[in-house]
Amino acid sequence: MSQQKCIVIFALVCCFAILVALIFSAVDIVGEDEDGLSEKNCQNNCRVALVENIPEGINYSDSAPSHLSLFQGWMNLLNMAKKSVDIVSSQWDLSHSHPSACQGKHLFDKLQELLSQNIEIKLVSDILHKESRLLKDLRNKGAEVMYMNLTAYNDGHMLSSFWIVDKQHVYIGSASLEWNSLGQMKELGVILYNCSCLVLDLQRIFALYSSLKSKSKVPPIWSKRLYAVYNTDNKLTLKLNETKSEVFVSNSPKLLCPKDRVLDIDAIFSVMDDAEQFVYIAVTDYLPIINITNETRYWPYLDGKIREALILRNIKVRLLISYSKETNPLTFNFVSSLKAICTEVSGCSLKVKFFDLEEESACCFKEQKNCSTFKLNRNKYVVTDKAVYIGNFDWVGTYFNTDAGAGLVINQAESGNRTSVIKQLKAVFERDWYSHYAKSSTTKIPNCLSYKHNQAAANKTSLRNVN
Repeated sequence: MSQQKCIVIFALVCCFAILVALIFSAVDIVGEDEDGLSEKNCQNNCRVALVENIPEGINYSDSAPSHLSLFQGWMNLLNMAKKSVDIVSSQWDLSHSHPSACQGKHLFDKLQELLSQNIEIKLVSDILHKESRLLKDLRNKGAEVMYMNLTAYNDGHMLSSFWIVDKQHVYIGSASLEWNSLGQMKELGVILYNCSCLVLDLQRIFALYSSLKSKSKVPPIWSKRLYAVYNTDNKLTLKLNETKSEVFVSNSPKLLCPKDRVLDIDAIFSVMDDAEQFVYIAVTDYLPIINITNETRYWPYLDGKIREALILRNIKVRLLISYSKETNPLTFNFVSSLKAICTEVSGCSLKVKFFDLEEESACCFKEQKNCSTFKLNRNKYVVTDKAVYIGNFDWVGTYFNTDAGAGLVINQAESGNRTSVIKQLKAVFERDWYSHYAKSSTTKIPNCLSYKHNQAAANKTSLRNVN
């Protein structure tokens, strides 16, 4: 009996020791990062700029809004770098024989130049890209390359795309570090300059990814250094282009969300719930289902949130979905279901369009222009009369449930200010919505003569206000 007691006591002592070790491994100084940056000494008077990649051959009216090119925005960040560059990307390929890949080469050359100047570069990738030539070359030049094996955690993948430069400047958006994002794909993101208060929080997501390098499982307790600094209940108050704003970053999936971190889906909910007049959504894919091994099931959350906004709150909703040959046919079924909900319902205002660049690509190819046969709108954002969300996910249930992504929410009371992100992003949406690329229904056989006519007409007409 005494021997059994000894065994039990020994087991309890071991369990207690393990528990204490776990607790103390998670205890860190809250509110201050290793470089001394804290909520008290960070910058919160920031400059913000939208960045876009508009593929060659994509034309809008002369009066349509335009923004800093993605390539120039990224180069600006690298030219500003004096100490460090941290990049998380879902793709890694800057070399290609296509003529539009020259910008990728310039970017690669700049990264190598920074490494030769002893500027610290850290790169986070999905383990699927372990054989990436780009990553191997940069690692050989001195970059620290870290791989996350999300497949081992929950059959997910790395879809996050964001940059942090000198712990002061941030990029987040749809584009990844690949030549296509700088060439044939229509991308959109945002750069915030001199915004170390935001970096304080986003850096913790980067640190979380870094902490998982080469690990096959997620730790049972997260370090307090990885807890969120800001969220929906405690937003970062700052000025963006002299416009008072409230900001926070979100993360996915739930498995990778330490204490106080907001999930991307909850961030989108907060943006839609704040809307009083309209919700405009631009995504590549709209597919509210989850595909897992031998099972496909309906994922109702974002689809249901749209229905709630339409029926219960009479919010005007516009949904702009990219169209290509790869578009899942179920998308059209879900869109038809959404449209049906407004049938004979007073005050219910839903319109859906498909942004189709395939016709332009096919006509371009037929006329032997210097172009690719595949272009796609990969924007991923929500804009309302009160806030914007810019992230890395399309509205596909599987992504939110299993994949790693990050998003940025900006609330602005002075949304009418010409420098406000809301006003700028709303204008981008309207530009795309009223362009000849946005169609209420899709056609698979391009009509090049019609395309030319529409292009000429578009160059003579200005943007109208959304209905």
